[in-house]
Amino acid sequence: MRRWRGLAATPADLGRTVVTVGMYDGVHRGHQQLIGTAVARARAMHRPCVLVTFDPHPTEVVRPGSHPAILTSLDRKAELVAGLGVDAMCVIPFTPDFSRLTPEEFAHGVLVEDLHAAAVVVGENFTYGHRAAGDVTTLAQEGRRFGFAVEGIPLAGDDSADGAVTISSTYIRACVAAGDMESAARALGRPHRVDGVVVRGDRRGRELGYPTANVESPPFTAIPADGVYAGALVTRAPDGSTRDSAPAAISVGTNPTFHGSRRTVEAYVLDFAGDLYGEHVGVEFVSRLRPMTSFAGVDALVAAMADDVARTRTVLGLPPAG
Repeated sequence: MRRWRGLAATPADLGRTVVTVGMYDGVHRGHQQLIGTAVARARAMHRPCVLVTFDPHPTEVVRPGSHPAILTSLDRKAELVAGLGVDAMCVIPFTPDFSRLTPEEFAHGVLVEDLHAAAVVVGENFTYGHRAAGDVTTLAQEGRRFGFAVEGIPLAGDDSADGAVTISSTYIRACVAAGDMESAARALGRPHRVDGVVVRGDRRGRELGYPTANVESPPFTAIPADGVYAGALVTRAPDGSTRDSAPAAISVGTNPTFHGSRRTVEAYVLDFAGDLYGEHVGVEFVSRLRPMTSFAGVDALVAAMADDVARTRTVLGLPPAG
């Protein structure tokens, strides 16, 4: 998949395109349905499918200090949308100047002049332009004026949840913040993942017999509620693509037994011996085992960690340790 940042970097040989526009944070099941429609339209028209997204999140520019938790890094987003058949991803820096574009300026300048759109596929709640003045109706009007087709896709729902819910990034963020990883996974179509780099911590886990990978994630990453989780640690190639996955027991919190103050994500990789320092990894959360607890002493903590590992094996369907 081709990928570039900034409209000025758009390849000259792109030709007419089918464009889909949105933050696509999480690339959840609703996004997958929408992107699938865009890819199908592109294949039928023999055009490349271009996904347009933004960085940083527009709300941080429009309302500074309101940046939402981010479900997927740009690298992870690129990997996911490429897997759905997208041919190119254009990341537009969302600046104050860009936020002031009128709907007409966005449609003509971005979609027509820069991306040469023959068709545009968006969610039915899509808005664009200064103060979100444009919507699917105005976009269709611009399309008739400038020569591109427009299709608005209905929002997807999750009927398996308690009371049907509309699948959205906001809903998934709430699930993650509450530690409800099963609901988050249903909406995402896969476990929620936190990407980052393995850094040196206090090495206390190694001293206790459970060496952990201390994963430092970018600002605004959607971190699950404090607690212990069953999941996996995924290693990533330099281009951000997934390489290998191994089962892990994961701790999120401040290590209250040792009066910690800094919130960390630490993964104990089952049946692993090696050095992960400096590796780019992803931590996938499958199920919350228990809340974060302060234990009376080291012996009680180690006993709890042994139980956490045993329960991780059970949740993940793994045989007991030999």
